Amino acid sequence: MTRLNELRDNPGANKVRVRVGRGIGSGVGKTGGRGGKGQTARSGVAINGFEGGQMPLHMRMPKRGFNVPNAKKYVGVRLERIQKAIDAGKLPINAVIDGKALVAAGVIRRERDGIRLVAGGDFTAQKLSFKVVHASAGAVATIEAAGGEVNMTATKKRVDATAE
Repeated sequence: MTRLNELRDNPGANKVRVRVGRGIGSGVGKTGGRGGKGQTARSGVAINGFEGGQMPLHMRMPKRGFNVPNAKKYVGVRLERIQKAIDAGKLPINAVIDGKALVAAGVIRRERDGIRLVAGGDFTAQKLSFKVVHASAGAVATIEAAGGEVNMTATKKRVDATAE
C-alpha cells in the first residue's frame, strides 16, 4: 500500500523544458536552433512559397475549369466487357443486370454512385435487361437491337426552350 508522501509520477511522464539560447554548453545556445542570420532567424516569418519577389509558381500556373465539390462518381462499363463476362459464364443472362450483379461477376470493383453503360466492341448477347443510372445512346441502341431493354434510374430531364 502506497502512502500519500510516496506518490510519484511514472518515469518519463513529465519532460523537462529545453531552455533555448542559454550558452553554448547547452547544445541549443547562440543561434538557438534557428540557423544563421537573416529573416528566418527573426520571429514572425512566413515565407512559404515566397520566391524573392518573383511571381510564385502556384500563381504562374493557369487556372482552368471548376471542380464540383460533391459531384457523383459513376463507373463506366463498356458493352464489350459485359459480353466477355457473359461468355465466361460469370453474368446470369436471365436476371436483371445491375451494379450488384456486375460487382459479383468481377466486371467492376465497386458500384460507387451508379453504373454508366457505354457502347464499344462486340455485343451479341440476346434479350438482356439492364438497370443502370445512365447509358449512352449507342449502348441503348445496341442493346435494344439485340432484343434487350435498358432501365435508366436517373435520367437527365432536358428543358425544351420551345415548350415555353
